[in-house]
Amino acid sequence: MNVRALLLALAATVAAADSLEAQAAASPAPVGAQIAAPGEPGSNLTVYLLTFGWGDVSWERFGHNAIWIKDRARGTDTTYNWGMFDFNQPRFVWRFVTGDTRYWMEAFDLNTMVAVYRRENRSILAQELNLTPAQRLKLQQFVQRNALPENKYYRYDYYRDNCSTRLRDAIDHALSGQLQLATVTRMTSGTYRWHTQRLMTGDIPLYTGVTLALGHPADKPLSIWEEMFLPVRMANDLRTVHIPDSTGMAIPLIRSETAIFTAGRSPEPSEPPLYFPLFVAVGIAFAAALIILVRIAEGGSRIAMFAATALATLWSLIAGLSGLALVFAWLFTKHYFMGRNENLMHFDPLSIVMVVLIPLSIYRQRGVSRAIRFGGFIALLCLFGFVAQGFPFFNQKNGEIIALALPINLAVWWTVFRLTAYKRTSFPSSAAL
Repeated sequence: MNVRALLLALAATVAAADSLEAQAAASPAPVGAQIAAPGEPGSNLTVYLLTFGWGDVSWERFGHNAIWIKDRARGTDTTYNWGMFDFNQPRFVWRFVTGDTRYWMEAFDLNTMVAVYRRENRSILAQELNLTPAQRLKLQQFVQRNALPENKYYRYDYYRDNCSTRLRDAIDHALSGQLQLATVTRMTSGTYRWHTQRLMTGDIPLYTGVTLALGHPADKPLSIWEEMFLPVRMANDLRTVHIPDSTGMAIPLIRSETAIFTAGRSPEPSEPPLYFPLFVAVGIAFAAALIILVRIAEGGSRIAMFAATALATLWSLIAGLSGLALVFAWLFTKHYFMGRNENLMHFDPLSIVMVVLIPLSIYRQRGVSRAIRFGGFIALLCLFGFVAQGFPFFNQKNGEIIALALPINLAVWWTVFRLTAYKRTSFPSSAAL
């Protein structure tokens, strides 16, 4: 999907939104509103924060936002957003994998933006910012400079440098740092992992992937300043922010609000889903299947032996490849939040060795001691990762991963131990010379 092309194509076909502009312009000025003197530079501008609710596909689940500047002198309604990307960019996939994704900022007519998100059935909220004329002008000049070809591109980071944090920083620039000052010391109960899991509700494979990939840094408690990496949370948080006006009196940053469009979908979840019992059930079911197959194989069933070997090898392949991906993400990419990942104790890169050792030790009786030692080490490391959760340094929030991997890793080691012993005693002629 080429987002830029979609927006530009819609720009030619969207009708004017006069009723919206009239509604926003008609909003009464509340107590504490900053009133501009006629003719003062910036008095012709009105600035809004536009917030778009979550969507269907993975990159839409975090929501989106933009700055809308209404210039009555020029008769323009321009939106500025930092969320532009293009799948057709050269080496896009490799840049995404290594954390070097290139996004950019671009300006669009208000009607174009509104039409896109109405079409995607995503709610749209406009919040007028209670800025002085000088602050509005400062913000306009800042975003216009950012929209220039030499300034528009940046390296995107899902948490620390995204479309929402760029917008937050633009508003903070206009306020000369007052937004950061008002929010950086106010802590929330959420973390990057908590919010990510919350927004992955309903997509279990995606939920599992991000839970596995995020390391220890993702569990850092967030301030309101940091939480504004999420557009909807930013809209909510700004309702609580007060800034000093020209006289030093504290006034609300949000002057008024207008719901431009309300989507016919449920709002984003307020908490992460309770998937822990599902992970427990899958881990126990997989381990139980291995145990049952081994018992049947020990009764003389070759089919059960093949199935147990295949199942143990399949898990080792999944765990080994996943572990190698985690190591690569930690050491060789710019994905900071994938570092210090305790899930490496549960999805161990060494499991990839077991892909060879399991069938070789069971069917050829070669490398039996190595297979047992490797399997035992992997299981023991996984068990240590579980026990270590009680220690301060090992407090990554990865209970679902442990619940899934621990019974399976223990069962894989037990499978190798039992089946190699059974082959050695029942078929002594097949033992290695």
